[in-house]
Amino acid sequence: MASTYVNDLRLNELGTGDGSGTWGTTTNTNLELIGEALGFGTEAITTNANTHTSTIADGSTDPARSMYIKYTGALDSDCTITIDPNTISRVHIIENATTDSGSSGPYNIIIKQGSGATVTIANGNTAMVYLDGAGSGAAVVNALTNLSASYGNLSIGQDADADDLTGDSAVGRLTIGAGEDLNLYHGGTNSYIVNDTGDLIIDTAGDIQLDAAGNDFKFLASGTEILNITNSSSDVVIKPVVDAKDIIFQQRDGTAVMTVEDNVSLAINNDVTVAGRAVGTVTPVSLGTGSSPDTAECDMALSNDFSITVASDGCLLSFANEIAGQSGNIHFNNPNGQTITYGGEIAINATAATSLNSAGVYQLSYFCIGTGNNEVLVTVSGALT
Repeated sequence: MASTYVNDLRLNELGTGDGSGTWGTTTNTNLELIGEALGFGTEAITTNANTHTSTIADGSTDPARSMYIKYTGALDSDCTITIDPNTISRVHIIENATTDSGSSGPYNIIIKQGSGATVTIANGNTAMVYLDGAGSGAAVVNALTNLSASYGNLSIGQDADADDLTGDSAVGRLTIGAGEDLNLYHGGTNSYIVNDTGDLIIDTAGDIQLDAAGNDFKFLASGTEILNITNSSSDVVIKPVVDAKDIIFQQRDGTAVMTVEDNVSLAINNDVTVAGRAVGTVTPVSLGTGSSPDTAECDMALSNDFSITVASDGCLLSFANEIAGQSGNIHFNNPNGQTITYGGEIAINATAATSLNSAGVYQLSYFCIGTGNNEVLVTVSGALT
């Protein structure tokens, strides 16, 4: 009975009674070919060929029998490689180590077995595939399309193009970099991207979208939260988190343009151009019970503009929390012509001061130059009504 080679490694299967006196040699050859099938082989493609066939030899050494096949040769186009026979079923690791014979490459190699599916391997890349050995319709399939690493570490030494990488372990970690500098992992409650060296750069051709269902975006420096952006019923709240610290807006050269200060004030360091209206708040000044005398105190820390209605004779007009450079207006109503007195911080023309004792509505303007006596300069219009 003649020998056959119908197995997946194309080994010599002796027929009954065959190999008398030589079966030992045949067996040794088969063992060597099994070892070859577990090893590395390299095969050159004819220069500029766009098709190539790797036929595993029957019972003799052949690089296409190797589990790892490295294809070399110079190409001027993609090359389709057919692995024969189309009845063998096995796993191969295939490397595209071809070069460019011109200047338009490098080029892909396309692995096929029959008329079924193929696998394309880009130049410089390696793929693990399996041949299904289905005969004329045989297919080649990427064996790592749905790679799952459930235990231990998955180490990738080259660029990885992963359509679907899934890890179900509660302590799984993806580590990238020669020094294991970039780590992606889930800590049981939170997820982390940790970069131990250099900058973390996010570069996208589109937009960067941050979506926080918890409504807070927190900015930390060395573990300490310094800035918080919060969604409050669709209002955006921006606030510094460290007490007694400001929000400072700077030009490129570091010059402070505007400072939102911790004392609830806004400092603008140059001219302000307003395209629309600058609308302030008129703060009514309480005069207490109306018993004589009352004090009409304009608190500069609360507003620039005030309204006062005199309710008693001898009403004292005064300012509190004076700030040099602040100015504003006072709508002053003295309906009954009550006598007005003035705090020591006010500097006012005597005639103007006397005029305020007459019944009427007046427009007062003030400008503060300091915090001592006679430091709030007040001017008075004539009676408006």
